[in-house]
Amino acid sequence: MARKGEATTRRLGLFRPKPAYPAAGPPAESTAGARAYPNGRMDPPWPGRRLPLGARHDGAGTNFALWAGGAEAVDLCLFDEAADGTLRETRLPLTDQTFHVWHGYLPGIGPGQRYGFRVHGPWEPWRGARWNPAKLLLDPYARAIDGLFVLDDAVFGHVRGGADDVLDSRDSAPFVPKSVVVHDDFDWSDDRRPKIPWAETVIYELHVKGFTARHPGIPDELRGTYAGLAHPAAIDHLVRLGVTAVELLPVHHFVSEEHLLRARGGNYWGYNSIGYFAPHAGYSSAGGRGGQVHEFRRMVHALHEAGIEVILDVVYNHTGEGGPGGPTLCFRGIDNAGYYRLRDGGRGYTDYTGCGNTLNVQQPHVLQLITDSLRYWVTEMGVDGFRFDLAAALARSMHDVDKLSSFLTVIGQDPVLSRVKLIAEPWDVGEGGYQVGEFPPLWTEWNDKYRDTVRDFWRGARPDVRDLAYRLSGSSDLYQDDGRHPYASINYVTAHDGFTLRDLVSYERKHNEANGEDNRDGTNDNRSWNCGYEGETPDTAVNLLRRRQLRNMMTTLLLSTGVPMLVAGDEFGRTQRGNNNAYCQDNELSWLDWSALDDPQWRPLLDLTSRLIRLRRAHPVLCRRAFFSGRPSFPDGLRDLAWFTPTGREMTERDWFSPTATLGMYLSGLDIRQRGPRGERIVDDSFLVILHASSQPMRFMLPGEPWAHSYEIVLDTALDTDPMARFNEPVPGDTAITLTGRSAMLLRVEHAVWAPT
Repeated sequence: MARKGEATTRRLGLFRPKPAYPAAGPPAESTAGARAYPNGRMDPPWPGRRLPLGARHDGAGTNFALWAGGAEAVDLCLFDEAADGTLRETRLPLTDQTFHVWHGYLPGIGPGQRYGFRVHGPWEPWRGARWNPAKLLLDPYARAIDGLFVLDDAVFGHVRGGADDVLDSRDSAPFVPKSVVVHDDFDWSDDRRPKIPWAETVIYELHVKGFTARHPGIPDELRGTYAGLAHPAAIDHLVRLGVTAVELLPVHHFVSEEHLLRARGGNYWGYNSIGYFAPHAGYSSAGGRGGQVHEFRRMVHALHEAGIEVILDVVYNHTGEGGPGGPTLCFRGIDNAGYYRLRDGGRGYTDYTGCGNTLNVQQPHVLQLITDSLRYWVTEMGVDGFRFDLAAALARSMHDVDKLSSFLTVIGQDPVLSRVKLIAEPWDVGEGGYQVGEFPPLWTEWNDKYRDTVRDFWRGARPDVRDLAYRLSGSSDLYQDDGRHPYASINYVTAHDGFTLRDLVSYERKHNEANGEDNRDGTNDNRSWNCGYEGETPDTAVNLLRRRQLRNMMTTLLLSTGVPMLVAGDEFGRTQRGNNNAYCQDNELSWLDWSALDDPQWRPLLDLTSRLIRLRRAHPVLCRRAFFSGRPSFPDGLRDLAWFTPTGREMTERDWFSPTATLGMYLSGLDIRQRGPRGERIVDDSFLVILHASSQPMRFMLPGEPWAHSYEIVLDTALDTDPMARFNEPVPGDTAITLTGRSAMLLRVEHAVWAPT
């Protein structure tokens, strides 16, 4: 049994075990002179093959292949348990090299074998050469990773405390995770990918651990794991909600940054990848010796059975090794200049990510690593798409973001990757890195202009509604000119990064003190409004207004043209108590509190969200595959999109430039330009959406003929308990209705003649 407190320190990566390895001896700074067999001899590896890269078991043995362009020698290091439970290391030189790939085959080595590499070469950090064979390195192609990253001075290639050009010869093996040989034996024969069209997609961003850690219907031993997300209790919520895809925060194996470990914390979100083929072992109930691979596949299979796609948030722009002062865990020790963008003659790192380094995708082997990884997750792990963190950093050529970059070109022509869902976070932190609307066809984008516009409108900060109209109708100003479609816009009001939806209406200032950075971290541009009181309050009027604002934003999101993205827990009022940067909060601040489902003040929001998603799915006019034209699609038809003022007349040029907080959007279901799969005409209901952000009530004149004979009120966010209550009587056209201050209304159109032939 672990000592009190030991389990916690192990989980955070702070536990410092005594080295359990035979002494390796001081390695040479160069050449292969230090290579040895510290635990007795094994037969040397057979020559093996240079491809595929990584460790591949064939039933009789395992082939190992590592690209190490500038290396002088490479040792394969095998780790096995001794009789006393400690790990012992056996080093075997890979003497065969083909096209910079060091390779060898070991008969009898199979799944579960832990291994790593030691790579020899010159130590000349002033020119970017940082080879140090004292540092055990992960295989970039490892399918599984086992063990903790323990913060010890031995994990750094240089001596700590001074200049970073003095080599540290201490063995890092006791303190770093190990690669694991796995066997790809999962049976996908009965798997059916949902293949949801983009226009019908509703994305639900979630954290594997945060979603499952406190779920009362998931067994304790499965909480926080892939198996927990595959559990019927978890999937039942997703199905009842109606989302079509889960977007998982990073599940590539990651490590925590030094400053977090020293603060006795850890990286919760996972944007610090170190293994691009390996599912993060910390989310596995099966342990790290390869069981996480099978468990992840079972999770994907279970979600597919429920009709839900799996999208991965992937972080190929930087690695967990950080800047020049960071640890040597993998890429830095294999070939620093071959993997990273360097500056100052090689001493420093070009940093377009804010995380200390940037992978150099201009290098063919780096581009191959990324595309091999992506194809692996699609073909062998079953995933359906990717959201690329800081994607602009991947699309840079020498310096500038380039739409003709090798990365975008290769993805666009790849027969596997060009067929899955591709989402760009279309910016990085470098000069010229903001690229919203600039990615090529095939790509969709996180649309932060949508986020900012909707937030500003509902907090009353927009003087007019011009920008709002673009965002509601699919952001044609951003995506139409280059041949893309409305679903190129991933519409969102909140994401993992920033306030939750509830906090957006409860706080005007970030409250990140728990992060230990004196509240300096996280954005100050929240575009939030606390409804008159900072933080939680018992004030009934304030809480009523806050819940109405939540309904307003959820309604706006799910009725907008484009692809809506929700954040897990927003549908039932999740709060992070004002923390807008909870990346290091692996605790109840970040984990979903499922007890809110039983709270009468939050249950109606969940019901509204699920009913809006079902409404959206049922009506093609709300899931458009083509942009509106503002003109009739058929003879004697109506315009497919029209905008109305509160007086019931269509907006004029002058109206668009006049201050207003109220807008009516008419969506004609009789004038849908897209066709059915056999070329048939698609006809749907027509709707009028009214958004009213003023605090004062407003009389709104409903347009009459030819737009409508009468209207059925479908939704009124002014109603706190049941915003989608059935209303008894239709409302005739040319009739004024009263809008409650800060409310939204959806009305279904009734025509005297329902549809032209």
